[in-house]
Amino acid sequence: MMIREARVEDIPQIQIVRNSVKENTLSNPNLVTDKDCEEFLFERGKGWVCEIDNHIVGFSIVDLKENNIWALFLHPDFEKKGIGRELHDIMLNWYFEQTQENIWLGTSPNTRAEFFYRKSGWKEIGIHGKGEIKFEMTYSNWKNK
Repeated sequence: MMIREARVEDIPQIQIVRNSVKENTLSNPNLVTDKDCEEFLFERGKGWVCEIDNHIVGFSIVDLKENNIWALFLHPDFEKKGIGRELHDIMLNWYFEQTQENIWLGTSPNTRAEFFYRKSGWKEIGIHGKGEIKFEMTYSNWKNK
């Protein structure tokens, strides 16, 4: 298993992982284009992938422009192995090296993701979009966890 910074040639495999998830699915897979991924990875922020046997099994992407977690997804076959935790922690460590601004994310209620973020120290601050829970992490909460 290797976690590394995402590269442009990873986008097709990132899309496969994104569209394989069982929770927080896209209503229309065409809503997130390869161009969107490229913009968030290289213009707005940064991303990381987890690779096993030359296949991407998970990824995370942070958006510095909106101070937001744009994506953190694992292929269902690779859940519960600590990969999501590693991708999460690398992403937040990098984010808080760039800025001390609070960061937020939205996720569907009653999902494993909701439980994961609560367990990781994120604080619920309201509702986002179409009924998603909006979570926030502060610099001090992250550094003191």
